[in-house]
This record gives sequence, structure tokens and C-alpha cells, in this order.
Amino acid sequence: MASAEEAAPKHHEATQSEKLVITASSLGTVFEWYDFYLYGLMATFISKVFFAGVNETTGFILALGAFAAGFAVRPFGALVFGRIGDLVGRKNTFLVTMGIMGLSTFAVGLLPGYETIGIAAPIILVALRLLQGLALGGEYGGAATYVAEHAPNNKRGLYTSFIQITATFGLFAALLVVIGLRTGMGEESFSAWGWRVPFLVSILLLGISLWIRMQLAESPVFQKMKDEGTTSKAPLTEAFGKWSNLRWVLIALFGAVAGQAVVWYTGQFYALFYLEKILKVDGASANIYVAIALALATPFFVFFGWLSDRIGRKYIILGGCALAALTYFPTFRALSSAANPALAVAESSAPVRVTAYDGECSFQFDPIGRNKFDTSSCDIAKAYLAKNGIDYENVEAPSGTIASVAIGSTVLTAPDPARVTGAERAAAITAYQDALKGALDDAGYPAKADPEQVNKPLVIAILFYLVFLVTMVYGPIAAMLVELFPSRIRYTSMSLPYHIGNGWFGGFLPTTAFAMVAATGDIYYGLWYPVVVAVLTVIIGLLFLPETFRRNIDG
Repeated sequence: MASAEEAAPKHHEATQSEKLVITASSLGTVFEWYDFYLYGLMATFISKVFFAGVNETTGFILALGAFAAGFAVRPFGALVFGRIGDLVGRKNTFLVTMGIMGLSTFAVGLLPGYETIGIAAPIILVALRLLQGLALGGEYGGAATYVAEHAPNNKRGLYTSFIQITATFGLFAALLVVIGLRTGMGEESFSAWGWRVPFLVSILLLGISLWIRMQLAESPVFQKMKDEGTTSKAPLTEAFGKWSNLRWVLIALFGAVAGQAVVWYTGQFYALFYLEKILKVDGASANIYVAIALALATPFFVFFGWLSDRIGRKYIILGGCALAALTYFPTFRALSSAANPALAVAESSAPVRVTAYDGECSFQFDPIGRNKFDTSSCDIAKAYLAKNGIDYENVEAPSGTIASVAIGSTVLTAPDPARVTGAERAAAITAYQDALKGALDDAGYPAKADPEQVNKPLVIAILFYLVFLVTMVYGPIAAMLVELFPSRIRYTSMSLPYHIGNGWFGGFLPTTAFAMVAATGDIYYGLWYPVVVAVLTVIIGLLFLPETFRRNIDG
């Protein structure tokens, strides 16, 4: 294989038309990410409309689960559309994925809710998310490959970093639309029907995106292979049926992409949901804080892409993962104190402890909404705390102990379901929940974050840091993945590890992390998920991941 230095003169300067093609490709991808991320921003409203048949906490986790369903099928989209991209070309694959994505998003805006069509509403919603996930599974690998194959050998990190920005720009565009609508029409109207407008607007973006994609020429590397008859006849078999290539797929997944994915979704999604659901910051304000942080940090995608062309990709990516693993816990504790100082003070001065026999405690997550959590004193005690996002510590007690909740020095013993039944049990539970609420109020636990008490500059600074870590791991990743695989099976080979990492490790992060919080009562416990994955990526990457930035990708 020729060195980058030998190959560089061939692509020393990108032509103006190539730059326009790369820009057009990136803009089209922005719109596709807008469609995909819009659902995540609307999770709170979607849980109320489409999962109205379950309790509030379960509904929110199910809404995040439906959000994650789109990520679940992304690897399958990578297989389907990656194969098409390696067989018939990058451009035509773009058009198909764009059409599927845009129409599926538009349909969410028209879908009736649970109260109108019952269980059919969440079923159809999940089906639309699956279609979106399939389309996105075919999008990223093609866009990254397409741009990289136009780029000079010594500027691949820089050029592909603009594709990396598209995900953040898509989220940023969705945030701006949501913020504008919430501000313009008010929370009441937005909650009632206005949340549908961003989905409906996507039909206009679909038209623009398709027009942009129609202007593109085929990748020069693919066109050359096609003219010479050297394209792969069986890209799936070549990519995954031969250990020589499959080995690099696995190294790419576990030594780079998995860690990149959890850092990305922690910094751009979990932080947003954490502000809203745990710290009780109003949704509009949380969106604004995240949008400002994204705007400030976005140039660093390009910076780290550029830097990776000079010093390499590997240690920038692994450095971001290591920093995340080391700093997530103190960073989110600082975010709690800055965004809801009254809550932080209450947790310190009057910590909540649940004393119960663990054997009678259920996992505080009900995926079908049938569990009322009223058959044991432990469940009665924990259900209210979980629903309201209260941080609590578990204290193990002997079998037969009636569960109690201590809020500072105040101890409230839960009703014993064995002693009360029917209407009497329901009344006892209601009275107990009222008592818990009163004790929490007395201890200073706020129902919502006080906007006047939020340390806005510090919140934005913390969110900026989280997104800065995202730029470290995400800016160089496209160039590295492109460089790991040969051009004849590049689309297929790089798409699968990317979408397993970002679709499964990253996409399931918000749901998994919040379920971990609900199960343990520890509002920071969910952070163990990204921390452990990031640590594993650092270890595997240091041992097995090669440096790729000097490779020639024409072969």
C-alpha cells in the first residue's frame, strides 16, 4: 500500500466542485439528523400522548425505549444500505435513506395518540422509529465514505469533521425549532399540540434534502472501481465472512466506537434528560442551555478533525474516553449543584434512606404499566421516590421488616399491604404519599428548580465541557473508520461497527441509565454505564487499535 506522502500530490488540492459536493452532502445529512433527534427532544410529550396507559415514570422510560428502538435497528440498516452502497454507489443510497427518514418523521406529527386509537398508537410510533433507524443506519457510513473519498489524503480528518458536525447541527437545528415554538406559543399550547409542528415541518426539509442530494456526483473512488469492474460482488461476505476484515470490525467497535458512542450520548442527550427529569429544570430552559453549549463547542469538532491529520486519530479519541471516565461523576455532581442548588442542599442536609428487606423490593420499572407497586411495603415506599426522581440510599433490613423512609431525622413507615386491602389500602397509600411529600417539602426538596437560583453560566460551562469531550471522540472517528477498511467494502465495513456502537451502546444509554437510577434510587448510578464502557474502550484501543492517519484509502 502506498504511503500518504506518495499519494498526497494526487489529491493535494480539492477542486471547488468537490468542496461544493462535500458541503451539499453535509447539509443533507444535517436534515436527516434533525429528523432523528427531534424525537429525543420530544420524549416528555411523546410519553404523555402515546404511553398514557402507564404511570409517569414508566411512560418516560418507555418513550426513551421507543427512541432507542430507532437505534436498535441501525446496524441492520447499515447491513442493508451498506451493501447497496458498495454494490451500486454512494449517491443513490443517499436518496433512498433520505426519503425513508423524512416520510417517517412527518408521519409522527400526524399520528393519533393513545386516547384516540389505544395500543395501536405506541405500536405505530415504534414502527416509524424503526424505519428511521434503518434509514439512518445507511446514512452515516455513506456520507463519511463519500466525503473521505473526495478529500486530500492529508486533510481527511478535517474534511470528515464536517460530517461529524452534521449530527450536532441536526440536534442544534431541532433545539432551535423547539425553543422557538415553545417560546412563541407558550408551554400550554406546545404541550397540547404544538409539539407536532417540528415533525410536520420536516416535510419541507425532506424536499430540500432530496434536491441537494440530486445535485451530487458519484464518489470518484467508487466511480473508478465501477469503471474498472473491481467493485465487490458480495460485500457482506467480504466484510464479515473473512476473519482478516472481521477482526478490524471488532477492534473498531470495541476499541473506538463504543466509547465514542457513550461519551456522545451522555454529553448531548443524557445531560439534557438529566436536567429535566432529575434536576427538574423546566424543559425550555434546559433546551436553551444545551443549545448554547452546543454552539460554543461545535467548532472543536473541526479542530480535533484538523488536529488528527497532524498527530493522529487514536490518542485523541482514547483521550476523550479517558477524561470522560475520570470526570463524569464529579461533573454531574457539579451540574446538580449549579442547576438546582436547593435540591443539592436538601440532599446534603436531609438525605433520604429507604430501610427495607431487599427480597420484597421490586425493580422500579414496569414496561407494560400493570404493576401498581402496592403489594409490598418496600414498593410503596420506593414508588413515590422513583416517580419524583428523589435520590435515596438503600439500607438492608431483615426479612419481615416493614419498609420505612427516613428524610433527615423524620422517619415514615410505609403501610403494610398484608394488613390493609382494597379501598383501605389505596387510601393508606395516598395518605403515605402525602406524608412523604410534606416531609420532603419541609426538608427543602423543591418540586422544580427555581429559575432564579440556577447558576446559568456554570450550567452552560459544565454542559460545554461535556460536549467538548464529545468533540474529542467524535471529530476524528469518521476518518479513522474510513481508513481502517478497503474501498471495495468500505461502506459496509465501517457502517456496522459505527451503528452497533452508536445504535446500541449509545442509543440505549438514556433508557438504560434512567432505568438504573429508578432501580437503585441513586441519581448518579446511571453514570456507571458510560464510565465502564469508556474504560473498556481505552484498554482495548490502547492494545489493538492501530494509528491510521497516514494511510492511503484509494485501494
